[in-house]
Amino acid sequence: MQIAAPQLANHLQRGLKSLYVLHGDEPLLQQEALDAIRLHAKGLGYTERTSHTVAGAHFDWSEVLAAGGSLSLFADKQIVEIRIPSGKPGKDGSAALQQLAQQSQGNEDTLTLVLLPRLDKLTKATAWFMALENAGVTLQVEPVDRQALPAWIAQRLASQGQKVQTGEEGQRTLQFFADRVEGNLLAAHQEIQKLGLLFPPDEKNAGVLTWEQVESAVLNVARYDVFKLSEAVLAGQSVRVQRMLEGLQAEGEAEVLVHYTLAEDIRALKRVKDAMGLGRPLPMALREQRIWGVRERLFERVLPRLSADALNQLLQSAHQVDGIVKGLKLPQWPHSGWQALHHLALQLCNACRVVPSR
Repeated sequence: MQIAAPQLANHLQRGLKSLYVLHGDEPLLQQEALDAIRLHAKGLGYTERTSHTVAGAHFDWSEVLAAGGSLSLFADKQIVEIRIPSGKPGKDGSAALQQLAQQSQGNEDTLTLVLLPRLDKLTKATAWFMALENAGVTLQVEPVDRQALPAWIAQRLASQGQKVQTGEEGQRTLQFFADRVEGNLLAAHQEIQKLGLLFPPDEKNAGVLTWEQVESAVLNVARYDVFKLSEAVLAGQSVRVQRMLEGLQAEGEAEVLVHYTLAEDIRALKRVKDAMGLGRPLPMALREQRIWGVRERLFERVLPRLSADALNQLLQSAHQVDGIVKGLKLPQWPHSGWQALHHLALQLCNACRVVPSR
């Protein structure tokens, strides 16, 4: 059975299952889900807990299988946690997990928790994962994307009795907060807790936070990755793109990797546009180029407005910047690799930007 993270509280109120699988790449939300299950289980008498971390090809799965079948003299019920950081249990692990899934059926004395990173489609189709899913509850922890982050921050503030000002000023405060913690949800959680300590709700302020209070307290702890940069560029978000490039440079990201991401977007746009020119419908052309998810929606939005000439020019620019980040000097271009990447990213960003109709 599959459930979403927001459904966990209601699910636990209806009864605890004997097997849970938590997978995703957001440590804070996975840990919170794990804590919620542990706390609920503790109230039901699961007083003993053992933890096993699968590391290396020669991990001894017999210890895990034995833990699930034995109880301490001092505990009526137990929790067995299995962490698989790689998401790849191997051949022996696959067999052991399928056996654990079978053992969990009707076993009310042992609660088994399997913790995994984000899984791809192929891994979710493996025999071991399907056995776990069929025997228990799987919970996929989804990251909070940039668009949803202000609302997430507001909800977290509300849970500790705080809120931003109403109207446009409050929305500006939430956007500022989101900009400073984007891609780093654990830091966002810590900053929210810090605001609770610095400006506790009382009769005087009623828990309302001003722009100045948030600005003075919240650090710039955003973490960016090149994949999110790609989405921002294709969405035409020029201010966000500049901020992300500055963050990537400060974090020591390789110039060639940033260039590859931008150039690959340009090449993919060009390939799809060429396929459309040969008569293929846009959905078919996107599938052929393996464009899906968020990128698919962005491509559908920008491709009808991008001309073949514009894409050829972008492709030429990407070729020139490739030389610059590898040490070449070209006229009409900045000598710095990062400055050239800024120029290329903004060139693509401007081509993708939606111009409001008058």
